[in-house]
Amino acid sequence: MRISIQHLTKVFPSRTKGGKAVHAVEDMNIEIPSGQLVGLLGPSGCGKSTTLFMLSGLETATSGKILFDDQDVTTLAAEKRGVGLVFQNYALYPHMTVQQNIRFPLDNMRINREEGNARALDAARLVQIEDLMARKPHELSGGQQQRVAIARALVKMPNVLLLDEPLSNLDARLRLQTREEIKRIQRTTGITTVFVTHDQEEAMSICDIMVVMKLGVVQQIGAPQHIYDDPNNLFVANFLGTPPINIFKGKIQGGKAYIGEEAVGDAPYGDREVYVGIRPEGFIYNPQGALTLNVDHIEVMGRDKSVVSTHESSTKPTVRSIIDSDVALPEGAEQLKFDIKPYKLFLFDAETEERLR
Repeated sequence: MRISIQHLTKVFPSRTKGGKAVHAVEDMNIEIPSGQLVGLLGPSGCGKSTTLFMLSGLETATSGKILFDDQDVTTLAAEKRGVGLVFQNYALYPHMTVQQNIRFPLDNMRINREEGNARALDAARLVQIEDLMARKPHELSGGQQQRVAIARALVKMPNVLLLDEPLSNLDARLRLQTREEIKRIQRTTGITTVFVTHDQEEAMSICDIMVVMKLGVVQQIGAPQHIYDDPNNLFVANFLGTPPINIFKGKIQGGKAYIGEEAVGDAPYGDREVYVGIRPEGFIYNPQGALTLNVDHIEVMGRDKSVVSTHESSTKPTVRSIIDSDVALPEGAEQLKFDIKPYKLFLFDAETEERLR
């Protein structure tokens, strides 16, 4: 199922007299190819869950259109859209067994019990919980409950699968395991899937396409690695990356980008104030390098060394530089110099925060 979102907007009226209306989603335009796993990514309040609920039909759009293939579903009732929805809290029925929870949508559709049981078993096998069919939700781990919720969404054979922060209630180990499972299930079924998360590492690891949002406005759409390597603006650059990007106040002068009085790269743009972004992996140790950093301490992390330092132009308390563990650094040095990889350095206009290209 191809999804086309055209000028989609959602405005919530003010809850107080004279207050401002909330523009949760503003003029969104996205084309989602059939069979892709798309992540809506952004901080709390950016409009990603509201977008998901408009796709599902649980929320009504203020304006704009939603098309599934060529069918306009903007005002279509939720139960007629052919979507499967998995909520953050799973919403399982505690008095029902796993089998009954999975089969519940089919019971509502008046599917006979024999066929319903067979389809529930197929869905359970897909998410690998077929041995748990007789258990109640309280007898399951968080990860197992999540799989039941996914199986219940899949048993209807939906055209679109919608997942709202599906991993947020799991611990770190289960999150990693379950996101790999979601990717496997999506690949196996080929169902077009939209996945909401605020966790950029989660989105980058499983999505084919990522949509980065801020305050209801789409900031950038593309393959996760492409967005990481080529951010449109300072917000996107800051939001993606672990460890996060280093940001310095700088300037462009005479075709060079400066941090303080040190030229760190070419900048074929007009003279102006800028923010200079450097990814942690963008530093190359060189005793005669371009940028001087004040060393706080060095962390050895197996294959890498992380140099934690400071700089008076940094917008953050520390600067983190990741270099290969084989690189020998002078012991006890209070300052180290680095060259900067050109493709790991980004310049943003100081006023608009838009990327200079």
